[in-house]
Amino acid sequence: MPVAHVALPVPLARTFDYLLPDGMQAVAGCRVQVPFGKQQRVGLVMSVSETSELPRDELKSVTEVLDRESLFSPSVWRMLIWAAEYYHHPIGDVLFHALPVLLRQGKPASAAPLWYWFATEQGQSVDLNSLKRSPKQQQALAALRQGRIWRHQVAELDFTDAALQALRTKGLCDLNSEAPPQVDWRKNVSVAGDRLRLNTEQATAIGAIHSASDSFSAWLLAGVTGSGKTEVYLSVLENVLAKGRQALVLVPEIGLTPQTIARFRERFQAPVEVMHSGLNDSERLSAWLKAKSGEAAIVIGTRSSLFTPFKDLGVIVIDEEHDSSYKQQEGWRYHARDLAVWRAHADGIPIILGSATPALETLHNVRQRKYNLLKLTRRAGNARPAAQHVLDLKGQQLQAGLSPALIGRMRQHLQADNQVILFLNRRGYAPALLCHDCGWIAECARCDHYYTLHQAQHQLRCHHCDSQRAVPRQCPSCGSTHMVPVGLGTEQLEHSLAPLFPGVPISRIDRDTTSRKGALEQHLAEVHRGGARILIGTQMLAKGHHFPDVTLVSLLDVDGALFSADFRAAERFAQLYTQVAGRAGRAGKQGEVILQTHHPEHPLLQTLLTEGYDAFADRALLERSSALLPPWSSHVLIRAEDHNNQQAPLFLQQLRNLLQASPLADNQLWVLGPVPALQPKRGGRYRWQLLLQHTSRPRLQHLISSTMALINTLPEARKVKWVLDVDPIEG
Repeated sequence: MPVAHVALPVPLARTFDYLLPDGMQAVAGCRVQVPFGKQQRVGLVMSVSETSELPRDELKSVTEVLDRESLFSPSVWRMLIWAAEYYHHPIGDVLFHALPVLLRQGKPASAAPLWYWFATEQGQSVDLNSLKRSPKQQQALAALRQGRIWRHQVAELDFTDAALQALRTKGLCDLNSEAPPQVDWRKNVSVAGDRLRLNTEQATAIGAIHSASDSFSAWLLAGVTGSGKTEVYLSVLENVLAKGRQALVLVPEIGLTPQTIARFRERFQAPVEVMHSGLNDSERLSAWLKAKSGEAAIVIGTRSSLFTPFKDLGVIVIDEEHDSSYKQQEGWRYHARDLAVWRAHADGIPIILGSATPALETLHNVRQRKYNLLKLTRRAGNARPAAQHVLDLKGQQLQAGLSPALIGRMRQHLQADNQVILFLNRRGYAPALLCHDCGWIAECARCDHYYTLHQAQHQLRCHHCDSQRAVPRQCPSCGSTHMVPVGLGTEQLEHSLAPLFPGVPISRIDRDTTSRKGALEQHLAEVHRGGARILIGTQMLAKGHHFPDVTLVSLLDVDGALFSADFRAAERFAQLYTQVAGRAGRAGKQGEVILQTHHPEHPLLQTLLTEGYDAFADRALLERSSALLPPWSSHVLIRAEDHNNQQAPLFLQQLRNLLQASPLADNQLWVLGPVPALQPKRGGRYRWQLLLQHTSRPRLQHLISSTMALINTLPEARKVKWVLDVDPIEG
């Protein structure tokens, strides 16, 4: 009896052996149902062989084989196995992460049948007048006599499901199903939307990518905000679809998908599928199956859509490639951008990394000649670069966080029927609630962090562990009822602006106002109607949105970003500032950007304002080079958490001793810690970390691999929750 080596979604870096009974056949990448403990679990076959390291009489048998073929394309299968090793994460977890939820649960890997109602023979011959007491049934049967009615269309008709069920009970109609038809878009793929006139830089970029379309090539499309990067993507995809091949477009977060999808669907007469966390499980599976069968021409999605199997993938596009959303921060901590480059290489296809503010690692790869650079230096159409100003807040009397000079400029722009964006990366009403009499501050006991006041819901919320509580009527420390909000959040800003600008509509776009399905699209539609309007937003507003009527953008509070313990903070701020500034003056109107700060002389601000992002990136790379920070070295961060603040640092100290005793540890290895994490307590757990740095990535990987085998022998290993983060982007 052959032995199936099966990966299960458990936190163990190993596979499990099961016997394959006679008549059962399994291939690598197919799902099987297996007994595991007292349960039946769905597993994935890694391989089938004749041998097992365990005695055969100890092996249980596979209960059922769920698939005839692998669920993964060869390149995705190889990528996932490589990624499990590179990120040192259990293979079962990695493989199951790459599948839609319904497939993880064992549901069939085939499209759900389409159900339809039809009139039976009796229903065709019965006298309709016999149903005159039930007009809905009479109406339904009359419609069914004209032809079948698909179940999903019933809601659009005048009668109801109940009427159809009543007719079915009388034997007058019934339900039947058929497999959904497969449509081949390749036969009549065409470009429907208007092409914009390309400038020389855009045409050159498209030509260069097209000339290398039959093999792997990595292109950094570095274009200033508003320079028409999307038009380049669309033209490249036109060439790919014309050859009958498919395309994958990654966007950093769900908020960018509505406008991206709209542009792609307007342009192409070909099926465009979407994959992101806002879809339900069956919608995700449907999109996944259409990509695998070749029915989908283009898939647009967030991070995890990278693992979608395609019948014939021809190009990968990563929009806003610098964005930190591409790095998974829970469980398996992979970076979608880096894995996408790996996949493009395995598939032998081009990949385009687009950004106005490329990540320093990406720019480093350009210098190393691993990636090719394409630059777009001019804004599309007649759009001119925005004028940039710094307002010194020292000694200013602020109203709702706005200086008098900013309020004056806002009035001028709004009177000209233009729109204004106020950027404040702090949602809620206020970042803290304070007792005016004794100084008590509402603090989340689980995180040692201040609660954020959400006034509309009358709630205090912790933005770290999501715990919530009602706003206290009086101070729990001294009994005073004089509770005051401290600091400024987007909700408070919205309240305070209404009396300052009466009659001007205000749109607040943050996670609180866009959590409902369709809410973001509704907000964006209001903005695109034009006319004077104030937009208030967090980071969501900075990414890729095109607002033709916005002429003034202001960043209200950036000082926290200028002074941080994280060496990546300067890069993040420079990207954020450049992206936010790029929302102003995009359609021929002169734009203006105003930055409020108490530190106008800060060197980072001065470089950005006078020389731009490219000059900042050059200096930042030089600084990192002299300090041997990434990309001149590799980092691995090991975090440990406990409930008593003792076992985590002890475990990490034992791990440090183990690493430094390894024969693979050399004088290029630098170890920092154990030290408390930048956020030392979260969700009731104390957090510590150990940072490893080495100038050679292969040497560091080798050291980690050899140590991982011994990690569970450490006395404290089972007493703490620990995770390993390769190439971390957060401290």
